[in-house]
Amino acid sequence: MPTTHHSAAAERHLQAAHAHEAAAASHSMNDHLRAHEQSKLAHERSIDAHRQTEHIANEAAEAAKK
Repeated sequence: MPTTHHSAAAERHLQAAHAHEAAAASHSMNDHLRAHEQSKLAHERSIDAHRQTEHIANEAAEAAKK
């Protein structure tokens, strides 16, 4: 399994975490509209990271069967 797949998934997880932190900061500053937008972005990136991680796991499982 190429490291680049793992790196891409890890990067998506980090981007999601950053978006969550930005949303929390906006919420703390009572900027609820921006917090909502950042929360949506965090959710999208989390879903993408999850899909990439599942893809890597499925590839690894297929490779282990061979």
